Amino acid sequence: MPHDHFKSVKAETHKARTLLVGTLMGGMLVISSFIVEFDFVAEILFQGGGIRDGAGVLQNPYSDLIALIGAVLLGAPLVWHAIKHLLEGQFHMDELVALAIGAAVALGHYQEAGVIAFFMIISNLIETRTALGARAAIESLLRITPQTAHRVRPDGGEEVVSAADLRPDDVVRVRPGDNIPADGQILSGESTVNQANITGESLPVDKAAGDEVFSGTSNLTGAMDIRVTKAGKDTTLGRVQKLILEAERSRSPLIRLIDRYAGWYTPTICMLAAIVVYFSDDWTVGVEKAIGMLIVACPCALVLATPTAMVAALSCAARLGVLIKNVVHLEYARSISAVILDKTGTLTTGKLFVTQMRPAPGVEGADLLKAAASAEQLSKHPVAQAVVEIARQARIALSSPAAGSFAEVAGRGVKAKVDGADVLVGRSTWLAQQGVDMSLLSDPQYQEVEGLSLLYVARGAKLLGWLALEDKTRPEAREAIDQMRALGVRNLSMVTGDKKSVAVRVAAEMGCTETHAEVLPADKLHLVEDLKKRGHRVLVVGDGVNDAPALAAGDLSVAMGAAGSDVAIESASIALMNNDLSRLPFLIRLSRQTTRVVWQNLIFGIVFIIIGQGLVVGNIVSPIAAAVLHMLATAVVIFNSARLVRFGEGQLRVDPGIPTTEAARRLATA
Repeated sequence: MPHDHFKSVKAETHKARTLLVGTLMGGMLVISSFIVEFDFVAEILFQGGGIRDGAGVLQNPYSDLIALIGAVLLGAPLVWHAIKHLLEGQFHMDELVALAIGAAVALGHYQEAGVIAFFMIISNLIETRTALGARAAIESLLRITPQTAHRVRPDGGEEVVSAADLRPDDVVRVRPGDNIPADGQILSGESTVNQANITGESLPVDKAAGDEVFSGTSNLTGAMDIRVTKAGKDTTLGRVQKLILEAERSRSPLIRLIDRYAGWYTPTICMLAAIVVYFSDDWTVGVEKAIGMLIVACPCALVLATPTAMVAALSCAARLGVLIKNVVHLEYARSISAVILDKTGTLTTGKLFVTQMRPAPGVEGADLLKAAASAEQLSKHPVAQAVVEIARQARIALSSPAAGSFAEVAGRGVKAKVDGADVLVGRSTWLAQQGVDMSLLSDPQYQEVEGLSLLYVARGAKLLGWLALEDKTRPEAREAIDQMRALGVRNLSMVTGDKKSVAVRVAAEMGCTETHAEVLPADKLHLVEDLKKRGHRVLVVGDGVNDAPALAAGDLSVAMGAAGSDVAIESASIALMNNDLSRLPFLIRLSRQTTRVVWQNLIFGIVFIIIGQGLVVGNIVSPIAAAVLHMLATAVVIFNSARLVRFGEGQLRVDPGIPTTEAARRLATA
């Protein structure tokens, strides 16, 4: 897909350059025809060999011929384009230009025909060049994939291969300054990676063994060996490239609205021009006015009003890590009135952290944490990983469980023999069933904390205390919700399958208007449908996996943290390549600003045509002046749309990361 795109872009560029050469040649001929009309130049060139009329004024027989050749060279591409569209049964703005040029040539006004064609082609070239320039951000994304890779052979040596030849489970070596050739997982090495072109993050991210990396991102500092998980078009970058190109080719309702009326626009303008000619006292003057009317009526500004704005907005969004699949989705975002946000992974980080601990009397915090982490280190459960991570950050040396002693009871906890004693970590009810003395929980300070998940730890039959875990909220989430409320979003609902106490805490912290806890995916779907029945245009925000039914049901759906996730990119209409919720109010503002720019362009185009027609009919503007004004009007629309490319400067944020080592150490010794 990207290669086909490059071919089309190269073809357009080559075509534009060829047209520019022909335009310059034709323009020189037309200018030459003006020059040789001056008597003194003709005297020098022809040395009296010209033809003089009865008054003795030198007449140059070559002036009209030169002008005619220039007019044909300039007008032929426009006339051929118009004929081709007519043969295909389509109406295009070039029909009006072709009629104007043909009328000027029929009147013998070859210089006028050449000048008109010259400025119309320049207008078209500005349009083509600007359209290609507006896609610069997209093309830069398409070009960042490396062409070669250093693949590591089984014997440890390296070989240079084409990046297209990489396959899953290959190992590649990436040195500082290289672009990563495929999606993969770091096997060895540490580095700092700039992945702004994928996630939109403003700052580079530190990577170590076990971390995921994406194709096309830049390795900045260290060397890494990476095991390839996805290559070629299957990588995150490959999917993003495909979807951006599809979005660029999509058509918005406003574009289709213009297409709907194109069929009668050209005949109407031709009829008005014919009426002006019919009622003119001087037939020649009437035809001159008709030529000017045809030129002014060419709807370049109207045709370019929407696509230039949409391409600029898509480029802006892609630069900030917002992948919009269709321009229709961009239009929908401006009228969102209700937002449904999943809690885990959206409003929260989706990663558990140990935030509190309560050791039993006579038990040190470090001893409690060591016992829990030593027993949990063989488990892959997120709770276990959070406990082991906080112990690692606190630099607590863990003991290995005795061989064969580790057992994990799903939904209950884990049991292992550590340093000769049985250690149990899990729910209070399960520990009680295992014969642990839980009488300590009658003390109010050891009872369950509202809004937190507690993990109880026992050694033998003695309770050592508990650890409290929570899924931390994203620092930027509250600000993003406040911004959406300020933008007129009336309903901000949080949904989660978590227990009600946790949901209420998070919703209160975020300032949500509604809270729905302990819901299943089907319940989320019913909530979306209910909001629609109440007259809302609904935006659903989730992780794109367990929220797929609700995402599909929303008027607009956004998948968070889509980088690296096939399901997230494919399931939602818009994908945020990172987890920054500030992109949501940015998306609404971008949609509204894009709509304003489109209407500015459309109104300007309509006003230009109406006023221009009046000036031409009033004999105030000549056909040549009309061509110049037409070119300027096209440039105004293009440059007005180009403002959107830089919209959203300062919107970039960086994920806050996990607690620091110092914070973990203080927690363990509390």
